[in-house]
Amino acid sequence: MSAKKTNHAGYTVPGLTLGDGHKVADALQMRLHALNDLQLTLKHAHWNVVGRDFIGVHEMLDPQIELVRTMVDTLAERMATMGVSPNGLPGDLVKQRGWDDYAIDRATTTEHLAALDLVYSGIIESMRKTIEAVGGLDPVTEDILIGQTAELEQFQWFMRSHLESSDGELLNDAARTEKGAAKKAK
Repeated sequence: MSAKKTNHAGYTVPGLTLGDGHKVADALQMRLHALNDLQLTLKHAHWNVVGRDFIGVHEMLDPQIELVRTMVDTLAERMATMGVSPNGLPGDLVKQRGWDDYAIDRATTTEHLAALDLVYSGIIESMRKTIEAVGGLDPVTEDILIGQTAELEQFQWFMRSHLESSDGELLNDAARTEKGAAKKAK
């Protein structure tokens, strides 16, 4: 007799119904995929950034990568705590995501930062939607997501400070794609 395999356990955290706990944990799966993708994208930019301010940008990305990796681990462990098996496999990420791979290879610091600014905007917007979705169900998960979003917003500010003119305009203003952002900032 073989054991039944499921990605959902018969338990969740105390104080939540099984359905609500699993609903909250399921909502975290796409955040897990998005943050896994973000840390890989940041590492890609770290390896492919060139030009003026290279070392500053190259070294600015490493702490971001490490903190995003920690965010991934925190969300995966929260999911498991709530009785849902997190999926960190690259095949599932590619299958489930609604976005394309990062579009910039070897490029200047300004081009990468302009493109990454758009990546951060997408991540932050989706984090805020997930905060709203879980807000009425689980304040612990909501708190985790709020803290992570604050960190991501600070990282975006670091990038934007390289792209901002003295009158407060971003070099990549109104760009809709990573390539468009890089081209505007060039």
